Amino acid sequence: MDKYVVKPGQKFKISSIKPDDTGKFSAETRAECEAKTADLKEKMAKLQNLLFASRNHALLVVIQAMDGSGKDSLVGNVFDSLNPNGVQVTYYKAPNSLELSHDYLWRIHNACPPKGIVGIFNRSHYEDVLITRVHGWVDDKTAEKRFAQIRNFEQMLVENGTTIVKLHLRISLEEQAIQLQERIDDPTKRWKFNPGDLVERKSWDDYMRVYQEAIAATSIDEAPWHVIPGDKRWYRNYVIASIIVDALEAMKLEYPAGDKTVDFANLKVV
Repeated sequence: MDKYVVKPGQKFKISSIKPDDTGKFSAETRAECEAKTADLKEKMAKLQNLLFASRNHALLVVIQAMDGSGKDSLVGNVFDSLNPNGVQVTYYKAPNSLELSHDYLWRIHNACPPKGIVGIFNRSHYEDVLITRVHGWVDDKTAEKRFAQIRNFEQMLVENGTTIVKLHLRISLEEQAIQLQERIDDPTKRWKFNPGDLVERKSWDDYMRVYQEAIAATSIDEAPWHVIPGDKRWYRNYVIASIIVDALEAMKLEYPAGDKTVDFANLKVV
């Protein structure tokens, strides 16, 4: 999955990742791709059990994307094989009055997963260098300061045992229109529709610009960005499941030995 990794320090153009890319797969081989995803999710579940038992590391998955990109479905369809006891999902909306009275990273640090836990951020601290820039709530100088603060914050988390996987789901303007229209047409999905989404859609080019700049500025060796093609969700799920498995395997997890004073080999329950 290296082609979806944004190399730190290198020039990055968001347009280099095609939203409808399906790698070596096609519509004809979709079933094969989905079967591989199922195998990866099974492996992910076993690795999560190791993570939970060892309690030496944490995994933080950061998901950023435009409205209609399927952030919620990603959480439900890729991480559904995990034990809920070891998963912590945080959904970020506009900050409340208490959160606004602190620095913008306060609510983020408070929600980071403890060791042994898989934490998932549906939106994140990156909102404070994305929507804030599009609407002019912070200027470029402030954004540059925040880029440095975010790099330092994430580096600190990594140095203290948290592996960070940052995912930007890249969808096309056309696919977003399909997804938003589906929310309007389907009575079971209308609760998801926010008229503000149509307003934000008009700033698509501005969002692509600030996403490109934020990703390039905050993709570090310790926590690089992955920009994932998002138009074909079956392929997106496969790519992300692969990335998560790789991240967990890289931790080289082992089950704890247990109480060393106990002779397990000769112990029988009677």
